[in-house]
Amino acid sequence: MARPIAETPILTGEDAARFEERMRQVEMLTKEQRAENTRKLRAAVKEAKKHITICL
Repeated sequence: MARPIAETPILTGEDAARFEERMRQVEMLTKEQRAENTRKLRAAVKEAKKHITICL
């Protein structure tokens, strides 16, 4: 049986300001920066796959 989903907390004060600032930083990435982040992530996943064994 599925568990109920908890309510999302409402951010206020300093937490809300920090969240908004981080959202702006993400939006300011250039296409080149996004491509570099994607390349690094794919490389990290490829490396992690070497250490993961899935047994079914």
